Amino acid sequence: MPELTPDLDRFTSRRSTVYAPNGVVATSQPLAAQAGVEILANGGNAFDAAVAAAAALNVVEPTSTGLGGDVFACYRTADGEVGAMRSCGGAPAAATRDEVRKAVASDEGVPLYEATMPETGAHTVTVPGTARGWEATLDRFGAKSLGDVLQPAIHYATAGYPVTEVVAAQWQHGEGLFESDHARDAYLFDGAAPTVGQTVTLPKLGRTLERVADEGADVIYEGDVAAAIADEVQSNGGFLTTDDLAAFEPEFVEPVSTTYGGVEVYELPPNNQGLIALEALNVADEVDAGDHPFGSAESVHRFAEATKVAFHDGHRYITDPEYEEIPPLASREWAAKRAEEIGDEANHDVTFGVPDAHAEDADTVLCCVADAAGNVVSFINSRFAGFGSGLVAGDTGIALQNRGASFSLDDDHPNRLEPGKRPFHTLVPGLLEFGENDWAAFGVMGGYMQPQGHVQVVSNLVDHGLPAQAALDAPRWRYREDGTLAVEDRLAGRLGAKLARKGHDVRVLPAAMFGGAQFARWDDGTLSGATEPRKDGQVAGY
Repeated sequence: MPELTPDLDRFTSRRSTVYAPNGVVATSQPLAAQAGVEILANGGNAFDAAVAAAAALNVVEPTSTGLGGDVFACYRTADGEVGAMRSCGGAPAAATRDEVRKAVASDEGVPLYEATMPETGAHTVTVPGTARGWEATLDRFGAKSLGDVLQPAIHYATAGYPVTEVVAAQWQHGEGLFESDHARDAYLFDGAAPTVGQTVTLPKLGRTLERVADEGADVIYEGDVAAAIADEVQSNGGFLTTDDLAAFEPEFVEPVSTTYGGVEVYELPPNNQGLIALEALNVADEVDAGDHPFGSAESVHRFAEATKVAFHDGHRYITDPEYEEIPPLASREWAAKRAEEIGDEANHDVTFGVPDAHAEDADTVLCCVADAAGNVVSFINSRFAGFGSGLVAGDTGIALQNRGASFSLDDDHPNRLEPGKRPFHTLVPGLLEFGENDWAAFGVMGGYMQPQGHVQVVSNLVDHGLPAQAALDAPRWRYREDGTLAVEDRLAGRLGAKLARKGHDVRVLPAAMFGGAQFARWDDGTLSGATEPRKDGQVAGY
């Protein structure tokens, strides 16, 4: 339970943690948070609210998510079940490395041996998991129908909404990405991204959402919408078929976890990068990173070095487990061995082993919801890099993801492209067990920021006892693919020189480069939530 007499000297956040009697919804856009609360107020539970908020984000933050992407969940139900849902599709059945190499080499005018996975375009489109993931979540745990929870999203798509500063800035990416007339017509307005405060409608997407609400998720995977998706990819040289779409099913899986400071931390298993967060926490524990003062150079150095080795291992081994055996990266034994590489100076021999450098700064959306019954869910959606592949399926308004950019065309790489295989996935919803009746959903957005953001939020909460809002607001660091250690300017003045003396190549980046974050907690009936304004973060309570 929260302390009755808070220590206000420790309260350094710009706003307080939100408390509510019946439920909390934390996400990256105010209208989406309100959509979730509306469902709660009308008899829905946390799972209903999460899907409602995620669907609304398809409309009010279409720069990061959509029906053409994937969705994952990590949850604790009111009756005590702890689990995870993974709804991401694989590569098309006809997408062999040889065929994709030939196509890419022809498109780019390079020899076969120089062909690499492109960042956008038809060859990066994998089977989208969003719609069936939403439906599976509600079928298993929801109190409302899919048609009910999609109504706020449909309203915003058809009646319109004003665009925020952050989303307006992100939307400009579409001006250069979208090439077809139907893509530009679906998401641009007189050929341009919307301006701040401009009221926009997305009628094509709205009509597709209405069909999903009326007919169910199969609309996306069978029939004319599926044909439009397949035709869009194939007309641009790709291999996706309606058979690939029809065969897709979400899966409920066991989460992976470790204990840090007495708190159980749950993450998604491979093909997601949750093992990176768990390995980093275990290695950090081995080198006593959390024992040093909050925000000190000693603490940041040890956590960053732990993150380096975890990224190296994760990007070397994590892929679809149906295709490759993955070592026990979350084990204490593994961490003890890897901790031997960490000393008082920065180690520059540790590389990312990156499967896809494009993913480093990719963005996404996250909803964290808790209700009075004790349901807690972290629900994360994305189409990878902004508007994804740049392809929009006919007149459906569905922008297709570029998640396949994470594959490698290297025959020896564990994350190499294979037909039907799911790529390395950045999305990692998180769950924390503080006690038998004390659970929290959390997450940090932004490509490879996600696992290292998890590490920092967990440390802030566990090692330093910060209130949830302060734990999310605290300035962050991030290890970069190029070997640099980026810090927010709020850290740089105090720590930059000290970290440089330890051998780190320090860079200062804007706060927006360190990911938004959300948090929702059920503590024996007390409900609280937090978010932080690196995006348009909002917590709505009911």
